[in-house]
Amino acid sequence: MSTKPHFPQDYPDRIAQLALDEDIGSGDLTAALIPDADVQAQLVCREKAVLAGTAFFEAVFHRLDKSVNVKWSIADGSSIHPDEVVCILTGPARAIVTGERSALNLLQLLSGTATITHHYVELVHGTKAKILDTRKTIPGLRLAQKYAVHCGGGHNHRMGLYDGILIKENHLRHGIKIEQILQRARAGTEQNILVEIEVEDLQQLHTALDAGAQRVLLDNFTPSQLKQAVTLNGGRAELEASGGIDLNNLRAIAETGVDFISIGAITKNVCATDFSLLVE
Repeated sequence: MSTKPHFPQDYPDRIAQLALDEDIGSGDLTAALIPDADVQAQLVCREKAVLAGTAFFEAVFHRLDKSVNVKWSIADGSSIHPDEVVCILTGPARAIVTGERSALNLLQLLSGTATITHHYVELVHGTKAKILDTRKTIPGLRLAQKYAVHCGGGHNHRMGLYDGILIKENHLRHGIKIEQILQRARAGTEQNILVEIEVEDLQQLHTALDAGAQRVLLDNFTPSQLKQAVTLNGGRAELEASGGIDLNNLRAIAETGVDFISIGAITKNVCATDFSLLVE
């Protein structure tokens, strides 16, 4: 599990430019029809949410015109009330109307990720379980979404295939035993790299624990099976529940005593936060 994701300084700019390239193409035909005088606009959130993605929102407008000024009333990770003014923009009208959709697309996506993460985090409050994200992210936006998960109070699993080992069922379908692959992983991996193995039943868990597993992912275990797994584990390894978990059964799973609960839905099933940008 990684700490708070730190994206490169130019990362929001690169994402913003990709968004603008697909929207503007050879030019904004509609914006060319209006005077390019300075205007003021306000960003309003229409629902209760958690804010995430301010740097990406700003980057869109600054790629179009660096003179656009964005003044935020709240910061990433803060709660938003319905109809709250989140920021005020001032600058050339054409830059603001041209960048509106791209900026809102990024902000609504990342705030939506932060908001649903917050719901999951609130439901496990009072238990030891931490909410983890997964690699089930929108292509090209993984680092941004994992940042949004952090804004919502969640924790990040590995960023990609390069910074952690997760041995899953498809890795074991080559005649390799759990004991063998764990030994290979430990022998060929730096000490600071997490080695985790997925198991599908209590027998596999027993085998993994005897082989010295550091963390075990319990795939599609029922709450009853999870309780048995926690007892069998006896604190030897970190336990992560995953698969078939939603807001309805989350609390019951957290109360089994597992250390982590990974939720692919917080990054792959995005419900965009409702924002409006209104030119005054």
